Amino acid sequence: MSTSGIGPSAELTAAFSRAVDSKSSVRFIKVNISNESLVPTSTIPPSGTFQQDLDKLVDVLEDNIPAYVLARTDKPGSDWLAIFYVPETSKVRDKMLYASTRNSVTKSLGSTHFTDSIFATSKKDVTGDAYTRHLRSLAAPKPLSKREKELAEMFEAEKKAADDYQGSNALKSLLSGAAVGFTWSPEVEEAFKQLAAEASSKLLVVTVETPGETLKLVSFAEATADQVGSKLPPSDPAFAFFGWPHNHSPSTPREIVFIYSCPSTSPVKHRMLYSSGSGAVYKTASGLLSSIDGASPLATRKVETSDPKEINAKFLTEELASSSTSSSSSSIPTRTGLRGTDNGSVVSAEAQRSVKELAQQFSRPKPPARSGRSGTGLPL
Repeated sequence: MSTSGIGPSAELTAAFSRAVDSKSSVRFIKVNISNESLVPTSTIPPSGTFQQDLDKLVDVLEDNIPAYVLARTDKPGSDWLAIFYVPETSKVRDKMLYASTRNSVTKSLGSTHFTDSIFATSKKDVTGDAYTRHLRSLAAPKPLSKREKELAEMFEAEKKAADDYQGSNALKSLLSGAAVGFTWSPEVEEAFKQLAAEASSKLLVVTVETPGETLKLVSFAEATADQVGSKLPPSDPAFAFFGWPHNHSPSTPREIVFIYSCPSTSPVKHRMLYSSGSGAVYKTASGLLSSIDGASPLATRKVETSDPKEINAKFLTEELASSSTSSSSSSIPTRTGLRGTDNGSVVSAEAQRSVKELAQQFSRPKPPARSGRSGTGLPL
């Protein structure tokens, strides 16, 4: 907002300084614009609580003339409240003048003294009851931004998809002890078996082809741990199996790491599809490995990310290391959180989170905690 160039008079500056220093002798300083300057027109001492004293302003303020009121609250530290009183019945010129000078009041006297402000268009807006409503409004949850509303809708859509998937999945038959979810194409199944039987560092990337919900082979080639992130689709969800020879555990020189990548730019319906079916893909892979002699074991910790580029050797090392400290790794979630997630049930915990927590969890993913935490919700 533009300013009028009007500043505080020497009298106002001195009066406010004395009020700040006195700590308790002044409750209100009424300020008006006179001769192109901000001048104090009355000073009122405290006689009760702040809310009680506010009711006395009706006798100080005028129906048709704007004014500023500097009000000392009862908060520790002598916090001040700036009241900008501009009645609807004021002259247009006065409204414009007081509006354009408003910012100068607190800035010129020291913004650090003022911790709150009220904009009033009638005397009813500056009573004790009105101030109580003002405080209640400040304490209430803030309205959601457009982005937060989108996140909330995505959360509800994903939760519904996960619930629907679990309900229908209970009716499906079992194959090798694993729930049947997406159909594995012959190319994907053959590549997975080859990945399991080999000893090299290779990456198998698959996507879900719709309609039909069939796993489709995207790529199957040698790759180092540091190359994994660059070989995943940058803007679409994907599942990947990384055969990783490493020296982190003498008893397990090579593991197959399951990776679920879901970039934040992915379409909502794709996120729903992949997130609700990732558990079934993991289970089916585990069942296939049990039938292959000499196959590398499937890592007990699923790796999930919203930023494929972050996956490298260091990231995977931390994920596998954290799985050894996980308190539970026997069951597989049907709806997982982001990053590496300890296996366990899911949706009930997510459903209880507030929208504000949801908005925070959709921010850029941070490295997961390393001591028995539960899965988080899918970030976008």
